[in-house]
Amino acid sequence: MSTQANDDVIAPVSAERLPVSAAAPNADRAVSGRTRTFDNPRLRKDFADQGAFLYLEDFLAPEVTAQLVHSARSLLDEVNRNYLPGHKQGGSVSRHTIDRLAPFVAELYRSKELIGWLEQLSGDKLQLSPADDPHAYALYYYTRPGDHIGWHYDTSYYDGRRYTLLLGVIDESSCRLDYELHTRNADVPDQPGSVQIPPGGLVFFDGDKLRHRITPAGANEMRVSLTFEYVTDPNMRPWRRFISNMKDAIAYFGFRQVFRQMTARGKDRS
Repeated sequence: MSTQANDDVIAPVSAERLPVSAAAPNADRAVSGRTRTFDNPRLRKDFADQGAFLYLEDFLAPEVTAQLVHSARSLLDEVNRNYLPGHKQGGSVSRHTIDRLAPFVAELYRSKELIGWLEQLSGDKLQLSPADDPHAYALYYYTRPGDHIGWHYDTSYYDGRRYTLLLGVIDESSCRLDYELHTRNADVPDQPGSVQIPPGGLVFFDGDKLRHRITPAGANEMRVSLTFEYVTDPNMRPWRRFISNMKDAIAYFGFRQVFRQMTARGKDRS
Protein backbone atom coordinates (compact mmCIF):
# COMPACT_ATOMS: atom_id res chain seq x y z
CA MET A 1 0.00 0.00 0.00
CA SER A 2 1.31 3.40 -0.96
CA THR A 3 0.84 6.26 1.49
CA GLN A 4 2.89 8.90 -0.33
CA ALA A 5 2.09 10.29 -3.77
CA ASN A 6 4.80 9.85 -6.39
CA ASP A 7 5.45 10.36 -10.08
CA ASP A 8 5.17 6.72 -11.16
CA VAL A 9 2.32 5.93 -13.55
CA ILE A 10 -0.15 3.45 -12.07
CA ALA A 11 -1.39 1.12 -14.78
CA PRO A 12 -5.14 1.47 -15.43
CA VAL A 13 -7.29 -1.37 -14.12
CA SER A 14 -10.12 -2.58 -16.32
CA ALA A 15 -13.51 -2.26 -14.64
CA GLU A 16 -14.60 -5.47 -16.33
CA ARG A 17 -12.25 -7.45 -14.06
CA LEU A 18 -14.33 -6.53 -11.03
CA PRO A 19 -17.44 -8.71 -10.47
CA VAL A 20 -20.65 -6.95 -9.50
CA SER A 21 -22.49 -8.76 -6.75
CA ALA A 22 -26.25 -9.25 -6.97
CA ALA A 23 -26.72 -7.25 -3.78
CA ALA A 24 -24.85 -4.11 -2.81
CA PRO A 25 -22.24 -4.68 -0.08
CA ASN A 26 -22.66 -3.30 3.42
CA ALA A 27 -20.75 -0.02 3.36
CA ASP A 28 -19.79 0.11 7.04
CA ARG A 29 -18.60 -3.48 7.09
CA ALA A 30 -16.60 -3.07 3.89
CA VAL A 31 -14.90 0.12 5.08
CA SER A 32 -14.04 -1.22 8.53
CA GLY A 33 -12.65 -4.39 6.96
CA ARG A 34 -10.11 -2.24 5.13
CA THR A 35 -9.30 0.56 7.59
CA ARG A 36 -8.58 -1.75 10.52
CA THR A 37 -5.68 -3.22 8.54
CA PHE A 38 -4.01 0.17 7.99
CA ASP A 39 -1.22 1.77 9.99
CA ASN A 40 -3.51 4.65 10.91
CA PRO A 41 -1.07 6.62 13.09
CA ARG A 42 1.37 6.64 10.19
CA LEU A 43 -1.36 7.75 7.76
CA ARG A 44 -2.35 10.55 10.13
CA LYS A 45 1.27 11.73 10.19
CA ASP A 46 1.53 11.53 6.39
CA PHE A 47 -1.64 13.59 6.06
CA ALA A 48 -0.32 16.29 8.38
CA ASP A 49 3.20 16.31 6.90
CA GLN A 50 1.79 16.75 3.40
CA GLY A 51 -0.31 19.75 4.38
CA ALA A 52 -3.67 17.95 4.71
CA PHE A 53 -3.21 15.54 1.80
CA LEU A 54 -3.13 11.75 1.55
CA TYR A 55 -3.02 9.36 -1.41
CA LEU A 56 -3.66 5.61 -1.19
CA GLU A 57 -3.56 3.57 -4.37
CA ASP A 58 -5.55 0.70 -2.80
CA PHE A 59 -8.32 1.73 -0.41
CA LEU A 60 -11.75 0.36 -1.30
CA ALA A 61 -12.69 -3.28 -0.91
CA PRO A 62 -13.04 -4.96 -4.35
CA GLU A 63 -16.79 -5.50 -3.92
CA VAL A 64 -17.29 -1.79 -3.18
CA THR A 65 -15.25 -0.78 -6.23
CA ALA A 66 -17.29 -3.17 -8.38
CA GLN A 67 -20.53 -1.63 -7.15
CA LEU A 68 -19.28 1.89 -7.90
CA VAL A 69 -18.15 0.85 -11.39
CA HIS A 70 -21.59 -0.60 -12.03
CA SER A 71 -23.26 2.60 -10.80
CA ALA A 72 -21.00 4.83 -12.91
CA ARG A 73 -21.72 2.90 -16.09
CA SER A 74 -25.47 2.79 -15.40
CA LEU A 75 -25.55 6.59 -15.04
CA LEU A 76 -23.87 7.42 -18.35
CA ASP A 77 -27.16 8.64 -19.84
CA GLU A 78 -27.60 11.06 -16.90
CA VAL A 79 -24.29 12.92 -17.40
CA ASN A 80 -24.53 16.71 -17.73
CA ARG A 81 -21.66 17.96 -19.91
CA ASN A 82 -20.00 21.37 -19.55
CA TYR A 83 -17.38 23.36 -21.40
CA LEU A 84 -15.67 26.40 -19.91
CA PRO A 85 -13.03 27.63 -22.37
CA GLY A 86 -9.55 27.52 -20.92
CA HIS A 87 -10.61 25.77 -17.71
CA LYS A 88 -12.95 22.79 -17.90
CA GLN A 89 -14.49 20.20 -20.19
CA GLY A 90 -16.28 17.08 -19.02
CA GLY A 91 -19.42 15.65 -17.47
CA SER A 92 -20.98 15.41 -14.02
CA VAL A 93 -23.78 13.61 -12.19
CA SER A 94 -24.97 15.27 -8.97
CA ARG A 95 -26.01 13.73 -5.67
CA HIS A 96 -29.67 14.40 -6.54
CA THR A 97 -29.55 12.03 -9.52
CA ILE A 98 -27.40 9.58 -7.57
CA ASP A 99 -30.00 9.51 -4.80
CA ARG A 100 -32.62 8.35 -7.29
CA LEU A 101 -30.61 5.88 -9.30
CA ALA A 102 -27.54 4.73 -7.35
CA PRO A 103 -28.41 4.72 -3.62
CA PHE A 104 -25.35 2.68 -2.62
CA VAL A 105 -23.19 5.76 -3.25
CA ALA A 106 -25.20 7.70 -0.66
CA GLU A 107 -24.88 4.79 1.78
CA LEU A 108 -21.10 4.83 1.39
CA TYR A 109 -20.99 8.62 1.81
CA ARG A 110 -22.88 8.34 5.11
CA SER A 111 -20.86 5.40 6.40
CA LYS A 112 -20.03 6.01 10.06
CA GLU A 113 -16.93 3.86 9.69
CA LEU A 114 -15.70 5.96 6.78
CA ILE A 115 -16.42 9.29 8.48
CA GLY A 116 -14.81 8.13 11.70
CA TRP A 117 -11.65 7.08 9.85
CA LEU A 118 -11.48 10.42 8.02
CA GLU A 119 -11.86 12.22 11.33
CA GLN A 120 -8.83 10.33 12.63
CA LEU A 121 -6.82 11.53 9.65
CA SER A 122 -7.98 15.15 9.68
CA GLY A 123 -8.31 15.72 13.42
CA ASP A 124 -11.61 17.49 12.73
CA LYS A 125 -15.19 16.58 13.55
CA LEU A 126 -16.72 16.04 10.11
CA GLN A 127 -20.34 16.55 9.12
CA LEU A 128 -22.32 15.67 6.02
CA SER A 129 -22.88 18.43 3.50
CA PRO A 130 -26.45 19.81 3.52
CA ALA A 131 -29.09 17.90 1.58
CA ASP A 132 -29.35 20.60 -1.11
CA ASP A 133 -25.62 20.60 -1.93
CA PRO A 134 -25.23 18.83 -5.33
CA HIS A 135 -21.48 18.41 -4.66
CA ALA A 136 -22.00 16.43 -1.44
CA TYR A 137 -21.32 13.35 -3.54
CA ALA A 138 -20.97 13.45 -7.30
CA LEU A 139 -19.53 11.50 -10.21
CA TYR A 140 -17.22 13.19 -12.72
CA TYR A 141 -16.82 11.80 -16.23
CA TYR A 142 -13.93 12.30 -18.66
CA THR A 143 -15.11 10.48 -21.79
CA ARG A 144 -14.17 12.68 -24.76
CA PRO A 145 -10.78 13.79 -26.07
CA GLY A 146 -9.66 16.91 -24.22
CA ASP A 147 -11.89 16.42 -21.17
CA HIS A 148 -10.04 17.97 -18.24
CA ILE A 149 -10.22 20.51 -15.43
CA GLY A 150 -7.62 23.22 -14.96
CA TRP A 151 -5.74 24.31 -11.85
CA HIS A 152 -8.07 25.11 -8.95
CA TYR A 153 -8.82 24.69 -5.26
CA ASP A 154 -11.99 23.02 -3.93
CA THR A 155 -12.93 26.30 -2.30
CA SER A 156 -15.22 26.05 0.71
CA TYR A 157 -18.15 28.44 0.66
CA TYR A 158 -19.18 27.11 4.07
CA ASP A 159 -18.31 28.86 7.31
CA GLY A 160 -15.93 26.04 8.18
CA ARG A 161 -13.52 23.79 6.30
CA ARG A 162 -14.56 21.44 3.52
CA TYR A 163 -12.68 18.20 2.96
CA THR A 164 -12.69 16.34 -0.36
CA LEU A 165 -12.50 12.57 -0.60
CA LEU A 166 -11.77 11.52 -4.18
CA LEU A 167 -12.28 7.86 -5.09
CA GLY A 168 -11.10 6.25 -8.30
CA VAL A 169 -13.93 4.39 -10.08
CA ILE A 170 -12.98 3.80 -13.74
CA ASP A 171 -9.57 4.58 -15.19
CA GLU A 172 -9.16 3.57 -18.80
CA SER A 173 -7.29 6.77 -19.55
CA SER A 174 -4.03 8.66 -19.43
CA CYS A 175 -5.52 11.37 -17.15
CA ARG A 176 -3.52 12.31 -14.10
CA LEU A 177 -4.19 14.27 -10.96
CA ASP A 178 -1.47 16.93 -10.84
CA TYR A 179 -1.19 18.81 -7.55
CA GLU A 180 0.88 21.22 -5.51
CA LEU A 181 1.23 20.85 -1.74
CA HIS A 182 1.82 23.63 0.81
CA THR A 183 0.83 26.49 -1.53
CA ARG A 184 -0.98 28.26 1.31
CA ASN A 185 1.90 27.83 3.78
CA ALA A 186 4.63 30.45 3.34
CA ASP A 187 6.96 28.53 5.69
CA VAL A 188 7.12 25.39 3.51
CA PRO A 189 8.24 25.24 -0.14
CA ASP A 190 5.60 24.20 -2.67
CA GLN A 191 5.81 20.51 -3.50
CA PRO A 192 4.47 19.32 -6.88
CA GLY A 193 3.25 15.81 -7.52
CA SER A 194 1.23 13.72 -9.94
CA VAL A 195 -0.71 10.46 -9.64
CA GLN A 196 -2.93 8.31 -11.80
CA ILE A 197 -5.68 7.02 -9.53
CA PRO A 198 -6.75 3.41 -10.16
CA PRO A 199 -10.22 2.04 -9.33
CA GLY A 200 -10.46 1.80 -5.56
CA GLY A 201 -7.74 4.40 -4.98
CA LEU A 202 -8.21 7.35 -2.65
CA VAL A 203 -7.14 10.97 -2.37
CA PHE A 204 -8.18 12.91 0.75
CA PHE A 205 -7.43 16.60 1.24
CA ASP A 206 -8.50 19.96 2.61
CA GLY A 207 -10.12 21.64 -0.38
CA ASP A 208 -8.77 25.10 0.41
CA LYS A 209 -5.17 23.88 0.64
CA LEU A 210 -4.58 21.66 -2.39
CA ARG A 211 -4.05 23.28 -5.79
CA HIS A 212 -4.78 20.61 -8.37
CA ARG A 213 -5.97 19.74 -11.86
CA ILE A 214 -6.92 16.75 -14.04
CA THR A 215 -4.90 16.48 -17.26
CA PRO A 216 -6.74 16.08 -20.60
CA ALA A 217 -8.14 12.74 -21.71
CA GLY A 218 -7.03 11.25 -25.01
CA ALA A 219 -9.05 9.62 -27.77
CA ASN A 220 -11.09 6.54 -26.82
CA GLU A 221 -10.37 7.02 -23.11
CA MET A 222 -12.65 7.00 -20.11
CA ARG A 223 -12.10 8.17 -16.56
CA VAL A 224 -14.75 8.38 -13.83
CA SER A 225 -14.12 9.58 -10.30
CA LEU A 226 -16.39 9.94 -7.30
CA THR A 227 -16.01 12.73 -4.77
CA PHE A 228 -17.44 13.06 -1.28
CA GLU A 229 -17.48 16.44 0.46
CA TYR A 230 -17.50 16.71 4.27
CA VAL A 231 -17.67 19.96 6.22
CA THR A 232 -16.81 21.17 9.71
CA ASP A 233 -19.66 23.71 9.72
CA PRO A 234 -22.68 23.23 7.39
CA ASN A 235 -23.74 26.89 7.57
CA MET A 236 -23.32 29.13 4.53
CA ARG A 237 -23.98 32.84 4.20
CA PRO A 238 -26.63 33.81 1.60
CA TRP A 239 -24.27 35.60 -0.77
CA ARG A 240 -21.89 32.66 -0.70
CA ARG A 241 -24.82 30.32 -1.35
CA PHE A 242 -25.68 32.32 -4.46
CA ILE A 243 -22.10 32.14 -5.75
CA SER A 244 -21.91 28.42 -5.01
CA ASN A 245 -25.21 27.68 -6.76
CA MET A 246 -24.26 29.66 -9.85
CA LYS A 247 -20.90 27.89 -10.07
CA ASP A 248 -22.56 24.50 -9.75
CA ALA A 249 -25.19 25.34 -12.36
CA ILE A 250 -22.76 26.72 -14.93
CA ALA A 251 -19.71 24.52 -14.44
CA TYR A 252 -21.15 21.18 -13.32
CA PHE A 253 -24.78 20.12 -13.05
CA GLY A 254 -26.92 22.57 -15.03
CA PHE A 255 -29.47 25.14 -13.86
CA ARG A 256 -32.34 22.68 -13.88
CA GLN A 257 -30.62 20.24 -11.53
CA VAL A 258 -29.38 22.87 -9.09
CA PHE A 259 -32.35 25.21 -8.90
CA ARG A 260 -35.05 22.56 -9.11
CA GLN A 261 -33.73 21.18 -5.84
CA MET A 262 -33.81 24.64 -4.29
CA THR A 263 -37.44 25.08 -5.36
CA ALA A 264 -38.38 21.69 -3.94
CA ARG A 265 -36.69 22.55 -0.66
CA GLY A 266 -38.65 25.80 -0.45
CA LYS A 267 -41.93 23.97 -1.00
CA ASP A 268 -41.09 21.46 1.71
CA ARG A 269 -40.57 24.29 4.21
CA SER A 270 -43.78 26.13 3.29
